[in-house]
Amino acid sequence: MKNKNIFPKYIVVTGGVISGVGKGIATASIGMILKNYGYTVTTIKIDPYINFDAGTLRPTEHGEVWVTDDGGEIDQDLGNYERFLNQHFSKKNNITTGQIYSKVIENERDGKFLGQTVQLIPHISDEIKRRIKEVGKNYEFVLIEIGGTIGDYENIPYLFAVKSLEREIGEERVTYVLITYLPTPRHIGEMKTKPTQQAIKLLSEHGIFPNFILCRAKEPLDSVRKKKIEIYANIDSEHVISAPDIDTLYRVPLNFEKDNLGKKILKEFFLKPKKKADWSFLEKSVKIIENPKNYLTVAMVGKYIDIGEFSLKDSYISVSQALEHAGVKNNCGVKIDWLSAQDIEKGIIGEKELKKYDGIIVPGGFGKEGVEGKLKVIRYSRENNVPFLGLCFGLQLAIVEFARNVCKLKNANSVEIDPQTEYPVINFIENQRKFIKESRYGGTMRLGVYAAHLFEESLVYRLYRELNRIEEDKKIIEELKKDKDNSFRLGYLEKDKPIIVERHRHRYEVNNDFVKLIQDNGLYFSGYHNINENERLMEFIEIKKHRFFVATQAHPEFRSTIFSPAPLFYGFIKASLKFKLDRLKNVI
Repeated sequence: MKNKNIFPKYIVVTGGVISGVGKGIATASIGMILKNYGYTVTTIKIDPYINFDAGTLRPTEHGEVWVTDDGGEIDQDLGNYERFLNQHFSKKNNITTGQIYSKVIENERDGKFLGQTVQLIPHISDEIKRRIKEVGKNYEFVLIEIGGTIGDYENIPYLFAVKSLEREIGEERVTYVLITYLPTPRHIGEMKTKPTQQAIKLLSEHGIFPNFILCRAKEPLDSVRKKKIEIYANIDSEHVISAPDIDTLYRVPLNFEKDNLGKKILKEFFLKPKKKADWSFLEKSVKIIENPKNYLTVAMVGKYIDIGEFSLKDSYISVSQALEHAGVKNNCGVKIDWLSAQDIEKGIIGEKELKKYDGIIVPGGFGKEGVEGKLKVIRYSRENNVPFLGLCFGLQLAIVEFARNVCKLKNANSVEIDPQTEYPVINFIENQRKFIKESRYGGTMRLGVYAAHLFEESLVYRLYRELNRIEEDKKIIEELKKDKDNSFRLGYLEKDKPIIVERHRHRYEVNNDFVKLIQDNGLYFSGYHNINENERLMEFIEIKKHRFFVATQAHPEFRSTIFSPAPLFYGFIKASLKFKLDRLKNVI
């Protein structure tokens, strides 16, 4: 619940020495800590790139595109914020240079500057401050992560803007956190503080002196290194916080709290905790992740592997996290093997290799590459009763595979893959075009949260009910009814039907002309979205006699947190665990 008539406190997070130093996780962790002490928190991710948003950025280069409820295509750090804070953010919580300049130019064209010469200062910096203040309304804390590394040219307008904001509202309402990296060169064998000293110097050139320094390194920071940084940065060593590399993301806030980071930040603002922090659930969850009772191996069949395994993982980070959340809920660990759809297509990976997996996931994606490989894997899962979860494109290809091999519609396809296919089981729905013309979709895609009705006899319904999502989503539905800009996301709502909401990011839909034929052959449509009273969009499928064969047009991974796992991932892991145990007992 947001508080009214309050004056937000701002925490500005910057990074030094190297990119990828962990600003997103650190920011999310600080937010979680403050929230656990009883304060309301919101976050802002500033991306200095000139792109308007992350929607057109290549996943292998920039990582996953995060989707917000209101249809924003955002940097993946917003996902970290939502997962750690267990709350939803808007596309307004992301600021890019493209957005800032676009708005300023629009204002200039509309004559709002009354003939002034439009300049970097004050017009660009004022627009940055305006957006920060708008997001922060009615919250007690606003965490601002400035992307990139101190010393980048792109950062300069944002550093100037936050310093200007500090001058406007008073330094007692702004605190600066620098995340830095301390390397240990192999030929020296000693942790070096000089790069951190240089980062502090670069930041000070903008009139900003860090109140806290979080020190990333392979090992915990020792007292000698702390003292060096204290002297150079002219801050108390108590504000130099060790942040060693760890394998479990959710241990980061727990590690910070070992140094009482939350209370130290509150003290900086002359505040005290509103309540006693309770870390028991997170500690229990981390123990399960690090020492699970059982272990599963899941195959993730993707195509974004152009520049190595790291990029593949970054492209599907929310899917990985959703699997981890579901693993915690089922008291088991989940190991992911990243399989190239192209290698399956070429026969490099075959049934012999697939037999070792306890479950198979086909996540979202675009384009023709690797499609036949994904179809092979889906058929293998279906015919061998192996737990399968399809996400977005995964659902579409599950429909294609079933149409070809069960319904005997030879060469059935999606029009995305084959525009001339005789059996376009996945197509572009004509009624969507009017929504595109009204700018209700992003570009040509269905973006953001949409309502779906569930059939009560379905497995999908039972999973959403078991995890209490139907009750939880009633709140979101009521909020959408009041939001004139986003109420269209509900479509036509039927009375007395269980309804949930999930986020989407796709262009193509199940072709309603083939729904009856497909369902008559055994692939059950368990949920749908009503465009209007007369036309539906199919949202979920399942095979009732299968161990677990479920797919969705949505991206449920975008709403999964360690506190509230996504129901379909929970069901998938539960079924995969039983599949593994049955095989060990030679039941299968």
